[in-house]
Amino acid sequence: MNEIKIFSPATVANVACGFDVLGFCLDHVGDEMVIRKTDKKGIFITKSIGFDLPMEAELNVAGVSALAMYEATRPDFGFEIEIHKKIKPGSGIGSSAASAVGSVFGMNELLGRPYNKTELTQFAIKGEALASKCEHADNLAPAIFGGFTLVKSLKPLEVLQIPVPDNLYATIIHPKIEIKTAEARAILPKEVSLQKAITQWSNFGSLIHGLHTNDYQLIKRSLHDAIIEPHRSKLIPYYGEVKNEALKAGALGIGISGSGPSIFSLSEGIEQAENVKDAINKVYSKTNIEFDTFVSKINIDGIKII
Repeated sequence: MNEIKIFSPATVANVACGFDVLGFCLDHVGDEMVIRKTDKKGIFITKSIGFDLPMEAELNVAGVSALAMYEATRPDFGFEIEIHKKIKPGSGIGSSAASAVGSVFGMNELLGRPYNKTELTQFAIKGEALASKCEHADNLAPAIFGGFTLVKSLKPLEVLQIPVPDNLYATIIHPKIEIKTAEARAILPKEVSLQKAITQWSNFGSLIHGLHTNDYQLIKRSLHDAIIEPHRSKLIPYYGEVKNEALKAGALGIGISGSGPSIFSLSEGIEQAENVKDAINKVYSKTNIEFDTFVSKINIDGIKII
């Protein structure tokens, strides 16, 4: 096999109380990429469709992660990468992660799968760091592993797969404004109070238990962010209104997807998720901000070959 086409899915990171460690994978929304072998050694971005991205490999997220794998593998051929970008950069649903993951997944397939999912995540981290100015894997891991993932540690990298309740659905609203990950990180406090920390890790532990036990009411009581949301929500117009309407419509909980501006809600059942979609649509329909909304089952498979 000399060429492969893949679907690299969008993801939600942070998941309320799970800042920088917890994420989940979305269905149907994602990038398409074509990876092919070439006689010329090196990594080459040959096409980028959808958004204006750098064509130089060392300046492109997909190229940087690919170069990390290429330098480790040192094959006697090169790779060309085509990016069909469907996830808007800066949207908060893992646009850069999809690129970083897609290139290394495709290369790994063409190389005969020498690397496991954790090793692929390690390569992809290098590309993601280009976009966010720091190394983290809460968007990358769910795209590679599927479902919910918990990044236990970065050094050494350890990713845990968390069970997904069968009837859990996400509703995403994407206001079409841009928030850069690096800028959203810059506004966060360097220190937090002990009481807020206790609240946060209590919610986080309870959320993980709720996912393991299919306890939707525990999930609902746990989806609260005491540390990050109060700061980042100020960057998202009408966030408070969206949150109120989603909860009134029956959402289990709501939070900022990644660094924003996308907002996610989790619901028990597709009908409830659609009700939440209708409720939050009404909020932004009254503004002059363009937006998209969609409902997604949690994607338990992650990145895949088309």
